[in-house]
Amino acid sequence: MIDRDFVLAGGKWVIFTLDVPASFSGANKCKDHYTFQVNHREANDRYGESYFVKLLAGPDNGSDYQYLGMLNPQTGSVKLTRASRMTDDSWPVRLIRRITACLWSDQGDKIEAAGFRLLHAGRCGRCGRQLTTPDSLDSGLGPVCRSRG
Repeated sequence: MIDRDFVLAGGKWVIFTLDVPASFSGANKCKDHYTFQVNHREANDRYGESYFVKLLAGPDNGSDYQYLGMLNPQTGSVKLTRASRMTDDSWPVRLIRRITACLWSDQGDKIEAAGFRLLHAGRCGRCGRQLTTPDSLDSGLGPVCRSRG
């Protein structure tokens, strides 16, 4: 199970996918999964330690991440900034805030009890590319490699 320590563990970044149950995504007209990247920046002379949340927003699961906001490592809150392209009422923002609230209060089991799944990003067993969709993470193969049989 993904937890607070996992989200904050990245030497450079951590990637995980939220698998949204069909009953929720259909009723709320949101996507069936969202892939998030949490980037960690060490403190330096100018800035303190920072965590940035990004959302996979395009087809290239290695580089199509869009900045979402800043993660407070003490509270788990996700704050939108001037650079954020999303609003407080967008589904990715609402969902990442619910996820971090559960993880920071040691109630990650509530996520699964509601039918959602948190999955760490993996690598394709055949070609080694990063996997981010729930089907690919479950099978260990990306869609192109899975179609090759």
